[in-house]
Amino acid sequence: MAQEYESVDLVGDDTVRNLAGAAVLAALTAALAQLSIPIPSVGVPFSLQPFGPFFAGLLLGPLWGGFAMALYLAAGTAGAPVFANGGAGIGYFGSRTGGFLVGFALSAVVVGAVAHRRVEPRPVSELSPAVELAAVFAGLVVVYAVGLPWMAEVLGISVGAAAAAMAPFAVPDVVKVFVAVAVVESGAVALRG
Repeated sequence: MAQEYESVDLVGDDTVRNLAGAAVLAALTAALAQLSIPIPSVGVPFSLQPFGPFFAGLLLGPLWGGFAMALYLAAGTAGAPVFANGGAGIGYFGSRTGGFLVGFALSAVVVGAVAHRRVEPRPVSELSPAVELAAVFAGLVVVYAVGLPWMAEVLGISVGAAAAAMAPFAVPDVVKVFVAVAVVESGAVALRG
């Protein structure tokens, strides 16, 4: 006689959805990093990479958004060519761009925390565009707050000199903030209702 067994969920649906979303956003960040233009005078490429942490925080909240970026950094550290222009390896963190990479992970956490105001993400439809803008601007500030001092330390220059070198990136990065919110608001990038 055959016995019947009851099905047991070992992992909840929300966890599976968030884990899958984190993996997708880590991969998206890796793809966006390849859309970059090297700027030799600064030594930091212009890329679409910041959209990754912005989307991660807005769509997944602070915990899972941060996990998505940690997954992205782990893949690059392990040798997958996911950083700008196909870069990879732990040595990237000792370069002038290392702080910006770390800033991306922290940015996703901050964007998620400001937008969702809790660990678990809310549906994006419950977030106002004004809150989303504030969250993504806060995330951009975090990227620069970590990246500029790191760059200054690596290059042996002042933070002011690092900021002056990065000045050409300021306006395009602010535009990225508005584009990220517009894309999320349009539903073009969505992981949940």
